[in-house]
This record gives sequence, structure tokens and C-alpha cells, in this order.
Amino acid sequence: MAQNILVIGELDDGAASTTTLELLAGASSLSDGGSVGVTLLGAGASSAATSCVGATVAYVNDDSEYDSFRGDQWLNAIAGAVESSSPDVVLIAQSIVGREIGPRLSHRLGTAVAMDCVSISNDGGATKATRPCFGGNAMATYGFETSPAIATVRAKSFEILESGSGPATTEELPGAGESRTAIIATEEATSEGLQIQDAPVVVCGGRGLGEAEAFSQIEEIAAAIGADKAAVGASRAAVDLGWYPPSQQVGLTGKVVTPDLYLAVAVSGASQHMAGCSGSKTIVGINRDEEANIWSFSRYGIIGDYKQIVPALIEELKKAAGN
Repeated sequence: MAQNILVIGELDDGAASTTTLELLAGASSLSDGGSVGVTLLGAGASSAATSCVGATVAYVNDDSEYDSFRGDQWLNAIAGAVESSSPDVVLIAQSIVGREIGPRLSHRLGTAVAMDCVSISNDGGATKATRPCFGGNAMATYGFETSPAIATVRAKSFEILESGSGPATTEELPGAGESRTAIIATEEATSEGLQIQDAPVVVCGGRGLGEAEAFSQIEEIAAAIGADKAAVGASRAAVDLGWYPPSQQVGLTGKVVTPDLYLAVAVSGASQHMAGCSGSKTIVGINRDEEANIWSFSRYGIIGDYKQIVPALIEELKKAAGN
């Protein structure tokens, strides 16, 4: 059954963000012939809308006041897009924007929101949202009794459309009005190399490594795979011990990652950690504990001492890369 879907988009340096393009791909498959709208707010929104493959209509405003996210300003503009498009489903990235707009929009519309979803499906016109529960140890699928159904969705839950056309029509949203929020200052966190949330491969080290120096081997695995493909993560226990920067922490209180491959080295697989990586397409564990919880999530695994396994793995990866 056809559904009208509205994607709440975001801009990244004046272009539609990767997560926006992913959500549009998902919306295209879920709509089943219905309309797909996208909202874009901020400088460059109108030009960025042309690259929104999968959208049939774009709701935009180029007001630079929208560049700094303020929930009350965005909410008023998004409400205008909802009124114009009458969506059955509203999709938002599980980002700073989504974490605030999702609940606020659901309250304004008197409907429900499912947060941090890993998949959305159209079951004969009924929207189903699947998200981790019990600290990532299980997946729960929810239905909606109210409309529109609102969901925030993790990055990489959908594959970006490689071809297609952008929106045929564009509608202007109202400019940013007054806000009750004042942004005093911003400080951008800097990190080198591939961001852990964007990496197709994440190599994560845990407390079982035994020392901070052992992370050099984790970094060596990532380097052997390729700096453009792999990033290094760490469990909270390792970060709390000061072995690796907090910016690379994976878990319930750290970053949520959904790579194609998640290699967990000396990671026990506690529920709080798995909440941050359970959406990975393939999890591979290396751990000497036969009873470790990581085996409940791993597709493949090696039981043994990482000190013996990792050097051999690095050597084979280097051979495969021709180094």
C-alpha cells in the first residue's frame, strides 16, 4: 500500500548529508508509489535539494539562521512541511537533530516516535520499526496506532541510491523566527583520519588488551586494512582506563557505529558496549574467554590470546594488500 513519507534532511557543508541520502533511499522503497518529501534548512538548501535522489518534492529555506541547529526554529518549519505533505511516515536521522526533533514533533502532532531504529518496513501499509532493546541484546519491532509514524534511524540502515532523479517540485518553508535558545559558543572536536561513524570497518579494542600500548596493534590492523576503510574504536572500560581517547568510544554512552565489519579484539561484549555496535553487518570476535558475551553476537570468532592471533592477522592483511 502506498505511503507518503517525509524525510527531515540535514546539510553538511552546504550539501545534503549522507544520512539524508540514505533516508531518501529507504523512503523510496517504503513509499510503494507514494510521495517522498525532504526538508532542508540553512544556507545552500535550495541547491542541495537537486541532489536528493528519491525525493519527489523538496521543502526548503536558505535562511542562514538555520545553520546553527535550534530545535524550536526547526520545529516550526518542519511542522509547515508536515502540513503540506500529510505524511504517513516521518524519518529523521539518529543525530543531534533527530534526538531533539523526533520527540518534540511527536508531541506537537500527538503521535508516537520510535528512536534509534535500525530498520523500517512497510507491512501492507502498516509501518514497522525495529530497534535494539535490553542494552542491545535483542531487537524489538514496534507498530504504530497513530499517524504519522515518526522514527529516528541509525546511519547506514539504508544504501544510498546510485541513480535516479531529484525532486520535481520545490516549496518554500518559512524563515527562522525568534528562538528561546542562545548559542554562546561552539567548539569543533577535531580528529584525524576516517571518522568512526563513517568507517566501513571498525577495529575495536577492549580492556582485555591489558595495557594502553596494545592499542598500537589495533591501529596496525586498521592501517593494514586501509586508512580509507578502517577506523579504531575502544570499549568504555578501555577509555575509562585512559588507554584511548573518549572520541573513539563505542557503546551506549559512546558512539553508535554500523560498519560492514566490526572486529572486536579482547572485548567481552557487555550489553552497554553491544548497544553501540549491534547494527554492524558482520561482527568478528577475538577473545580468549570461551564464555564471553561477544560470541552471542559474532558471526565469526577466534578463541585465543590476541597476542598470538593479532600479529598473524596483521601479517596476512599486509600480504593481501601487497605490502
